[in-house]
Amino acid sequence: MKKRFLALALTIAMVGGCLVGCGNDEATTDNTASTDAEQTTEEADTDTDPIQNLISATTGTVELMVWAGEEDQDVTKTMVDSFTAQYPDVDFKIDIGVQSEATAKDTILADVEAAADVFTFADDQTLGLVQAGALQEVATTYTYDVQSSSVQSAIEASTVDGKLYAYPMTADNGYFLYYDKSVISDEQAQSMESLLETCAAAGKKATMQLNSGWYLFSFFKAAGLEVGLADDQKTTTCNWNDAGGTDVAQAIIDMATNDGFDAVSSDEDVMSGIKSGKYAAAVSGTWNAAGITEIWGDNLGATKLPTIKIAGEDKQMWAYAGSKLIGVNPHSKFVGWSMLLAEWLTNKENQILRFNERGYGPANAEALASDEVQATPAIAAIGAQQEFAVPQLVGGNFWTPSETLGKIFADGNKDGTDLQELLDTAVEGITAPVEE
Repeated sequence: MKKRFLALALTIAMVGGCLVGCGNDEATTDNTASTDAEQTTEEADTDTDPIQNLISATTGTVELMVWAGEEDQDVTKTMVDSFTAQYPDVDFKIDIGVQSEATAKDTILADVEAAADVFTFADDQTLGLVQAGALQEVATTYTYDVQSSSVQSAIEASTVDGKLYAYPMTADNGYFLYYDKSVISDEQAQSMESLLETCAAAGKKATMQLNSGWYLFSFFKAAGLEVGLADDQKTTTCNWNDAGGTDVAQAIIDMATNDGFDAVSSDEDVMSGIKSGKYAAAVSGTWNAAGITEIWGDNLGATKLPTIKIAGEDKQMWAYAGSKLIGVNPHSKFVGWSMLLAEWLTNKENQILRFNERGYGPANAEALASDEVQATPAIAAIGAQQEFAVPQLVGGNFWTPSETLGKIFADGNKDGTDLQELLDTAVEGITAPVEE
């Protein structure tokens, strides 16, 4: 999703923090209606720098609260310090508080107006925060264009009803293929069939969790079948039982029963099998990068998921992609400065800094493509998978039926149940209304 820089009129509207109506009319804030009203048409025509507008409209101290995860306090402080140094003529008081991205929404929604001005959160919380009026729309470009600079999956995770509400910070929560290069060549890792053949010939196996809709999605999406949220934002839509669905089911069963494959039930099983030497390839994510690197060392290979034959045709396997995002509280007394700070915390340079300090995969496309990031196999692989990845958007009833379906596939459908019947039953459960 590419977006051109916003029109001059929009940036001018941000004088004093733009987006008036945030519930604050103090003359010392950067989002006051009075400042905007006092700006003449002549001034709007000549003063086109939104950052200078922001500085000019600011008097007094800019006080902000930033929430970041416990382990990200030091790197966040480094970024905040460089931000304040960038604008030495402005008096800042920026505090940094501890708040897990995983629970940010619950804390924020307990009292939106009292929440931090700038905060990090997991991408599956975007919709709930928007619905609660807890996210400021990203409607102004200060230093870089967020939409055109970020990977597509992270932009999708930050967007609701066509409007961008967050600044992508990371894009590394997904899965891809690890492989042992002493057994499997780079070329052999590109196709599931060659991967399994190579593993079987070497007395090894490839592995993947099948008892989870998170991974099972990969195969159905490869065939163009979809799963997502209904208009009520609670119920799941799914067409896995449409035409072509049984071909996908058969392809998964064929893989599961291949001598070169072994289905696992947990992440712990993946690591145990790699450590024992049983597995020469595994579908997993960046969370296992350190452990797998320790075991395989220089033989570690990582790439996007392979293709798989479905009804005789090679289809690229897809993945869910997860991101960490930075949001701005629309109730902030300093909305404009909060937005500029959010941009700073997620710009190319700071995403590379965050990668170097914390190992996070950047959501900024240029940062992701940088030599230092690409030198890390797992991050390079998650970047290669981005072209074939989408955010996870499903309702609560998706998980149990898809888990049951995956278990049946992993077991090779030993009972011989008709595949269409299996899919119809699963989809019926997945799309069932969510009870309050």
